[in-house]
Amino acid sequence: MQGFERDGLWLYGLHAARAALANNKRRIKRALVTERAATEIGSALLGRIGYTVVQVSEVARVLPPAAVHQGVALLCDRLPRIALEDVLASAQPPRIVLVLDQIEDPQNVGAILRTAAGFGAAAVIVQDRHAPAESGVLAKAASGALDIVPYVEVTNIARALDILGRNGFWRIALAADGESPLAETAATDDTVLVLGGEGRGLRRLVRQTCDIAAYIPITGKIESLNVSNAAAIGLYELRRNERAKPTSALDH
Repeated sequence: MQGFERDGLWLYGLHAARAALANNKRRIKRALVTERAATEIGSALLGRIGYTVVQVSEVARVLPPAAVHQGVALLCDRLPRIALEDVLASAQPPRIVLVLDQIEDPQNVGAILRTAAGFGAAAVIVQDRHAPAESGVLAKAASGALDIVPYVEVTNIARALDILGRNGFWRIALAADGESPLAETAATDDTVLVLGGEGRGLRRLVRQTCDIAAYIPITGKIESLNVSNAAAIGLYELRRNERAKPTSALDH
C-alpha cells in the first residue's frame, strides 16, 4: 500500500519534514528530496541524516495518490509513546492541555495540533482506540506540530482527567449547552480544555469528570463551529485570561 511500509511510515511536506528532522526523538530511516526541497529545508537539518536527491515523480511514487509532498518524503519510525505523567512533569506552568474525546478525523486533529503548538499547549491527549494514529496525513495537517506538541494516547479519557485533576488542573468541558461562556470560566492556572467529536459531542462520563462546562457564544445562524476552530478560540481565551492575570507586588 502506497504511503506505508511494514517498518515505518512516510511523512511528507516541508513543514512536517523540518519538524521531524529537528526532533531528536524522531528516527528517520530514509529521506527522498528534490533539489528544490533540499535547498528549502537546508543543509543544517538534512545534514543529520543520509538523504537521496530524486525527481518529483520518485517522491510521489512512495506516497498515497494526491499527497501534497512539496518534494520531500521521510520514512520514519513512529514517535515513542509518552506517558501523561512524564508530560506533566516536564511542562512549565501555567500548563494548558487539550483532551480530545473521540475526534477521529486526522485533518481536524492535525489542525488542533497546529493550533496547540501556536498557543504553547503542553499536550494533546486522545483515546488510543478513537483517534487517528500517527500518519503522514496527520503530520501534514499538523504542519509540523506532531513533532512539537506531545500527542499522548491514553486508554481511558475519564481516568486521564482524574489524573489531571489530582495534579491541580481546572477541567473545562467545551459544550454548546455549557453553564457559562468560556471567557468567564477560563482559569489563569493549569487548565484542561476538553472537546468532543462533531455531532456526538462529549460522552456523559467524560463531561461529568470535568469541573465545569463552558460554551463559546455564537449567533443562532449556525448551530456549532468546526471542532478545530473551537479549539483555536478556546486556546486564545485561555491565553488571554493568563495574560490578564493581575501581577503582585513581588512581580515588580
